[in-house]
Amino acid sequence: MKSFGGRNPGSPTFYLSPFTFHLFVFLLLTLVSSPLFANAGTPIAAGSALEREATASFNLAAYDQVLKLWQSLPPEAAASKSLIRLAFQSSLKLGRPEEALTLYQRLIQPDQPDDPALLRPLALSFLTSHVRHTQESVRITAYAMLAELALPETQAVLEDGLLDPSILVRARAADGIGKAGLAGKSGPLRRALNDAVPAVRIAAMNALSEANVTDIMPFLIEVARVDDGPEAVFAYAALYRLGKQDMLTDITGAATLPEPEVRMAALGVLGRLKRPSSLSVLSQGVYDPEPSVRAFAAGALGDYGQAGGVAPLTHAIGDDSAHVRTVAATSLGRLGIRENHPLLRALIRDVSMQVRAGAVEGLLRLGDTSAIALAADLAKHPDPSIRAAAAHALGATSDKEAVAILQTLLQDQQPQPRLLAAKSLGKTGAPVMPLLKKALQDSDLSVRLAAAGSLLQQLRRSTPVPKVH
Repeated sequence: MKSFGGRNPGSPTFYLSPFTFHLFVFLLLTLVSSPLFANAGTPIAAGSALEREATASFNLAAYDQVLKLWQSLPPEAAASKSLIRLAFQSSLKLGRPEEALTLYQRLIQPDQPDDPALLRPLALSFLTSHVRHTQESVRITAYAMLAELALPETQAVLEDGLLDPSILVRARAADGIGKAGLAGKSGPLRRALNDAVPAVRIAAMNALSEANVTDIMPFLIEVARVDDGPEAVFAYAALYRLGKQDMLTDITGAATLPEPEVRMAALGVLGRLKRPSSLSVLSQGVYDPEPSVRAFAAGALGDYGQAGGVAPLTHAIGDDSAHVRTVAATSLGRLGIRENHPLLRALIRDVSMQVRAGAVEGLLRLGDTSAIALAADLAKHPDPSIRAAAAHALGATSDKEAVAILQTLLQDQQPQPRLLAAKSLGKTGAPVMPLLKKALQDSDLSVRLAAAGSLLQQLRRSTPVPKVH
């Protein structure tokens, strides 16, 4: 019998029988070859050196190199949280949110609570990394969500949007700068007053006047003097906000001018200004010969938000135009007056499915969750625009049954219902974060952007927005 392991002077001799020796070797080989043992050893063997190199590359802003190091890791290797986090941050720095999402899912398991410090910049990256996309519709969606979020930290991105070739993008960018409270210190927004397109100039006038930027008054006075279209009406409104109270007379007078576009502009402005003296003009607007003007009047009465709007809106829900009836239905809900309930219940049998969707939204705004059953029917309609209208209407409630319908619409075959469902989930107070994170993987980029915006809205409800210094 041979000794195993040698013999130390002064210690007992240690002997293993051949059977015991072979059993020991078998157990050792089994342990070393097990996945648990191999994975546990990998970070120590390869991870520390790799992490040091990745950290050094990250500190040098060599984010591509960090990702190359990450991708060099064998698939079977167990990466440390620190290395995953470095790869996650590098993906965000390079504007690759889809890659960052995969890494986030490795950092935060499905059964763990979300980390807002990681999820928030991830969601924001989905929006900011696509503001220069080749497709105009994608850029419009990105800027529409950014404008709605009104985040001061996105000032550079919003100002960059003022140079976009798309009129809608430039207008939304100007709107977003104003909503984010940045108008007073934005030089690019002031330059947008000279944009080639009236819609962008109007958006800039609105944002700057709402920020009480008084030094634009000479410009506004000149526009009001020489223009005879909708732009003049918005110049009147901007001057009114800046203290020229007599401009209300000019706005009111514009509501009766021959051009429908001017009347629409005047009614829209009067609704937002909410002056008591404007009710009679807004009420008269629902009798206008042009359906588009009547629809504007109905929407303006919803903005006006007073009980005096019920009577003209009651007339409007009997309008020949389905669009007018739809807008009137949602405005009745926005007034928040419970007595409007019977009027809206009558509209759920309207011949137009769009009107029914408007009635559902109005009823949900009044707290009538029985309207969810009608929304469920509309969500199954063969026309995707009707399914999208149902998704939009369901954004007016946080009821769990409504969320279940929106979850189904997130899987719709057409992108339009999915897009509206993602947007509506941002408005609900229900726990919908898992649904929105899943929507970040949608096949349609615009849907992913809408989901990202809704995630940021949900996170804003639970965590404070970082301040920009």
